Amino acid sequence: MNKLKKPAMIIFDYGHTLVYEDRWDGAKGEKAVLEFALTNKNDLSAEQVSAFADDLYRNALSGRNIEFHQHKFQQFVYEYLQIEIGLNPEEIERLYWDAAAPAHAMPYIKQTLAYLHANGIRTGVISNISFSGETLKNRINDVLPDNNFEFFIASSEYIFRKPSPYIFKLALVKAGLRADETWYCGDSAEFDVEGADSAGIFPVWYESEIECWYRERGRIPAPGCEHLHIRDWRELTELISKI
Repeated sequence: MNKLKKPAMIIFDYGHTLVYEDRWDGAKGEKAVLEFALTNKNDLSAEQVSAFADDLYRNALSGRNIEFHQHKFQQFVYEYLQIEIGLNPEEIERLYWDAAAPAHAMPYIKQTLAYLHANGIRTGVISNISFSGETLKNRINDVLPDNNFEFFIASSEYIFRKPSPYIFKLALVKAGLRADETWYCGDSAEFDVEGADSAGIFPVWYESEIECWYRERGRIPAPGCEHLHIRDWRELTELISKI
């Protein structure tokens, strides 16, 4: 690895990088939303609505390289099932997400973010996610209330998903920085590490010991590019302190 330079900014992935989530339970999300139903013509249960949404996602949207927006997805689901919810789209998606998968801060991430801010290193977020950028921002602010993130880029707002270099280059434009002044931290060898590298950004591969419910442990091949590999956020601050 070439000699590292202190970054002007470090951009972070969201899921299993800044936070980890409880195992997804779509029925719990739908149950929370249906509490605000004005009409439910077919008297569908939360489990039935969740099963329909899961089937729709698997058959129509899964595996695509572009992102769909949760507002439009939920709009289709409820209109198709003839359910009217007395909330606006942001309220619906936030209520649903909070109930379906509560979030918790990764160990030592709060201390790491505080260290970066104290040492003049700027921070931002890029996430492959169907939820809106505003809802992503609100969730991160709830879990990490003292963060100083300058932007929250949700792929739902910009079509492109990691590992596309375009979404990383958008972050550079927002930051007003060159790629060689920036690092990107994430847990996915393909989407985060190789994606950042494709945009010329130095990648940090963060592998937590906390179980990730949507990925099998021990079956992730190492990234095929130069990168920094850490398993604890304290490793990152220790490294930066020595640069």
